Formats: sequence, C-alpha cells, structure tokens
Amino acid sequence: MMPAARESLLDAAYTALARRPWSAVRMVDVAAAAGVSRQTLYNEFGSKDGLARALVRREADGYLVGVERALTAHADPRDRLTATAEWTTLSARENALVRAMLTGCWNERLPAPPLAAVPSGSPVPAQRRADGPLPSPADFVHLVRDRAVAALAGPGPARADTADLARSCELVIRLALSCVVAPSPEDGVAELVRGALHRQPVP
Repeated sequence: MMPAARESLLDAAYTALARRPWSAVRMVDVAAAAGVSRQTLYNEFGSKDGLARALVRREADGYLVGVERALTAHADPRDRLTATAEWTTLSARENALVRAMLTGCWNERLPAPPLAAVPSGSPVPAQRRADGPLPSPADFVHLVRDRAVAALAGPGPARADTADLARSCELVIRLALSCVVAPSPEDGVAELVRGALHRQPVP
C-alpha cells in the first residue's frame, strides 16, 4: 500500500474516534471513509488492534515532531523550552490520544493498546514499527528531555557538562505535564516555565 493510503486510513480512524468510542468504530466504516476495501485495511494493519497501535504510534510521532519544531523556533534557549511546554499542553488539549499517552490515563472512549511490543508478522515496515513497544509517560519525559538537551547543548566536543541542563529540560516537561493533568489559565504554562528557568542553568 502507498504511504498516502495508509495515512488516509489512519485519518479515517482518527475522525471516527472523535465521533464515537473506539469500541463502536467499525473497520468497514474506516475502510469506506478512506476509499479502500476492508480487506486492504486488514492487509495493512492485521486487525483492529493493529490499527489502534498504528494510530497511537502516529500521534506519538506527531507530538515529537512538534517538539523538534518548538526546539528550533527561537534563538533564546529559554524561549525554545517555553515553546516546547506550550506545544505539550496544546497537543494534550486538542488530541485525546496525546493526552492519554502523556498522562497514562486512558478512558473508555479510547483504544488502549498495551505498551509492550506485540508479535508481528506484518510485511508492512510501518506496521512492524507500530507493533513494537509504544512509549510510556516516563518514556516521553526522557525523549523530550534528551531532544531538548541535544538541541540546546551544542555539538559534541564543544558541549559542556549537560547534567544541569538535563535537569532544567526535565523540569520544563514535568511542569508542562502538570498543566496537562491540572489545567492552568491560558498563559499559565509559559509563566510557570519562565519563572522556573529564571532560577535554572540554561546555556
């Protein structure tokens, strides 16, 4: 299957999930919405569980792409970290799957695939990746922290000791997650992050 067709199926599944609980989403309806046969859908994802894993993987990847974008959006390192925190809270507010992945709180409307890898005999490389382990909330903290450190610390030999920077970056993502769990006023996360970074070592 062409990647565009796979994306169309995932888009159709995401749209269906916005309208009804995952338990009520039917594979035949997802296939019809994407303009392909049900057999094509099964060939690509294997099962409804396989579709769920691929959808969760795609939303996780999309969130992390946004993190990378936020980390390059400004010249000032503190502004980059603030943008990352804002992206995290915005993504969680607008995307129920991202919120569930970041917090570990899956409600009955959502698919809740196990985080551990599942056996995969799929010939589709993208599906084999989706069948691999999915990131936990703790994994996301470490992924964002490590990407922030890499973006802010500079190239290899020139990098100073990054332990303090890593702590500052982890503090930012944990502040953002606290605002996901207990929402703050409109500009709350930015103010929290700026206040915290005022006292933290950031290059």
